[in-house]
Amino acid sequence: MKTVVIGGTSGLGLQIVTHRATLGDEVILTGRSKARADEVAASVAGTVSGLAVDLSEPHTVAGALSGIEHVDYLVISAIERDNNVIKDYDIDRAVRLVTTKLVGYTEVVHALLTALHDESAIVMFGGRAKDHPYPGSVTVATVNGGVVGMVNALALEMAPIRVNAVHPGIIGDSPFWADKPDAVLEGYRSRTPGGRLASMEDIVGAVDFLLENRGANGIQLYVDSGWLLT
Repeated sequence: MKTVVIGGTSGLGLQIVTHRATLGDEVILTGRSKARADEVAASVAGTVSGLAVDLSEPHTVAGALSGIEHVDYLVISAIERDNNVIKDYDIDRAVRLVTTKLVGYTEVVHALLTALHDESAIVMFGGRAKDHPYPGSVTVATVNGGVVGMVNALALEMAPIRVNAVHPGIIGDSPFWADKPDAVLEGYRSRTPGGRLASMEDIVGAVDFLLENRGANGIQLYVDSGWLLT
C-alpha cells in the first residue's frame, strides 16, 4: 500500500506514519518545512519519504504534490490549534485556519485526484470543539463543523473512493495534553464513563478502520472515550 499523510511530522500524524510504515506501507509524510519532513522521514523505520506542503498556501499544494502518481490511502491530519476570542478577534489567524482546514484539505484531494483509484480511501481530521465549544474556539469549532460537510459532499462526489473523518477528543498521551497538570487531565478523565481518556493508539486504530473497512464511507467517527455522554 502507498499511504500519504498530510501533516505527518509530529503528534497524531507521526503516529499514523510510523504505524503504516510498520505494516509495510510505502509512506509519504508532509510538513511545512522540507528539511523537517526529510528529518522525520529518515527517523522512521521503513520506506518513508518527506515533502513540504503548506495548506495555508493552497495555490502551492498541487505543485508540491505533483510527483505523487499513485495513492491507496490518504490521511489529512494537519491541524493548527487556535484560541481566538471574539473580544480580541484576530482576522488573520482566523483566515489562516479556515484556509488551512477547509480550502487546504480540499485542494489536497483535488491535487491527488488522478493518483487516487476506485479502491482508495481518504480520512480527514476534524475535532470535538464543534460539539463542545469553549471560549476562543469559534473558528476551530466552525472549521471542524465544515469538515463534516466536506466529508459528506466528497463521499458522494468521489464515489467509489471512500471518504471519512475521525474527530478526536482529548488525547491524554498526545504531545499537547501529556504535559498538562495531572489535576487538569483528571478533571477530563473523571467525566468519561470508563474513567480513561482516549490515546494516540486509539486514534491510530480508528484511522486504520476507516481506511481499511470497505463498508465505512461518509462516517464521522468520534474517538473521545464517551466524554460528551456525561
